[in-house]
Amino acid sequence: MKLAVIADLHANLTATLAVHADIKRRGIQNIWVLGDLVGKGPRPREVVDWVQAHSDVVVMGNWDARVAGASNRPQDVWPRAQLSKGQLEYLSGLDFAHEEIFGNMLWRFVHASSKSVFHRVYPHSSLPDQREMFYPQLERGLTEFADAVVYADVHEALMLDVEGRPLLNTGSVGNPLDTVLASYLILEFENTGYSVSFARVLYDREIEIAVAEKSGMPFAREYAQELRTGRYQKRRAKT
Repeated sequence: MKLAVIADLHANLTATLAVHADIKRRGIQNIWVLGDLVGKGPRPREVVDWVQAHSDVVVMGNWDARVAGASNRPQDVWPRAQLSKGQLEYLSGLDFAHEEIFGNMLWRFVHASSKSVFHRVYPHSSLPDQREMFYPQLERGLTEFADAVVYADVHEALMLDVEGRPLLNTGSVGNPLDTVLASYLILEFENTGYSVSFARVLYDREIEIAVAEKSGMPFAREYAQELRTGRYQKRRAKT
């Protein structure tokens, strides 16, 4: 079985379609999405439509939770207004995690961490924080220790070894912060084991920036800088 594991689409339709074309070119049939379909970018409605049409597994991201929830931050209110009632219900109903056995290993797929969509784990996070990614979380319905964890959220493709267990990050499709190229993870499972590779996809960032600038979305300037530089831009509310 071969999986394309993508995440952090962030309402960037141009990047999403470019990644989809790359996935099809490689002959990969299964697409799993690890959250943050919306937020930051200008086309949440179109990206949610794409995910509903093409993905096999989807888990909730922190932006999905806020946009579908009661957050009053401008960057959450704006995409909420672009989405239909059905799309908001879809986001609010996404699973927290997905677990599946491949070979003799229990693989866990989450957005940010095994604790919460809002608890972030970086490559420089402490060893106890990284270990906790594999622990059971009974309140989340995660009853077993995981042998491998795949997550998203930090917008940086990672492959870490945590005391012999793989901890993998997909990188970001729509808002990468370690490159200007859209990034996703490819997992291939066979009877004898598994393989991991990262794909980087060139897309026309200026198309999505132009849409953002015309959309009226908040923080369009910071968004454009992030797409052009692959570096985080702090958002400051107008005073």
